[in-house]
Amino acid sequence: MIGEKRSLGETGIEVGRVGISSSFGASPDVFEEALAYGCNYFTWGTFIKGRSADFITFIKRIVASGRREDVVLSLLSYSHTVTLGDMFLKSALRQLGTDYIDCLILGYYSGRPPERILEWGNRLKEQGIIRAIGLTTHNRDVVVSLAEEQLLDFFHFRYNAVHRGAERDIFPFLPLSRPGLVSFTATCWGKLLKNKKLLPDMKPLSAGDCYRFVLERDEVDICMMGVRDLKMLNENMAVLKKGSMSYDELEEAIAIGDHLYQKRKLL
Repeated sequence: MIGEKRSLGETGIEVGRVGISSSFGASPDVFEEALAYGCNYFTWGTFIKGRSADFITFIKRIVASGRREDVVLSLLSYSHTVTLGDMFLKSALRQLGTDYIDCLILGYYSGRPPERILEWGNRLKEQGIIRAIGLTTHNRDVVVSLAEEQLLDFFHFRYNAVHRGAERDIFPFLPLSRPGLVSFTATCWGKLLKNKKLLPDMKPLSAGDCYRFVLERDEVDICMMGVRDLKMLNENMAVLKKGSMSYDELEEAIAIGDHLYQKRKLL
């Protein structure tokens, strides 16, 4: 799992199977260490204040050292208008000191993005400002319908031991020329890591095991990870080094997920 590279769907962009979110306040050294582990896919949004500075420093270091191609930079755009989208994209390029973004993520959309937004994304691709355009959503039906239309290159969607609906609604219906798939909330917002709602004979999963569970699905190209410091990163990576889960580990994770799903009545 660690160090494995694959193409993000049909984009030809080579990514490690663990991605890193920049929104947890990690230092530049943490991002550097994650990259050394093979985690080259990083997400960033210009709307995040305060916590962005260290990530900007990290990317500027990468660019200045001639390693820009080592990083797959994925920008979250929450602007649902072309004018604002252009403004924030230009701001991101300026702040990060780069002339292109690898992956532009449109978010969040519960339905099909407007035609003007799709045309904007394709125009940016033609201009070489972005390499791929994707979408983040909680609506699994949107993933399938847009994948069939081949309008987008990749999708961010929710998948974890509690929320396994993608196994029913997305994975079986992917076209042969499939989009890239990136999962988020592997720990179910931390619920899988806590004793509070579990039965007495259940032990919470570690964060690393939550990521291992997601990565058991070969359909998932990237599982997103959030880390705050080197200790957390190294602990997660030590667990991921175990590789694939055993049958018993998978059954245990599913049992915990089913219990939490019923307990909290999560959707």
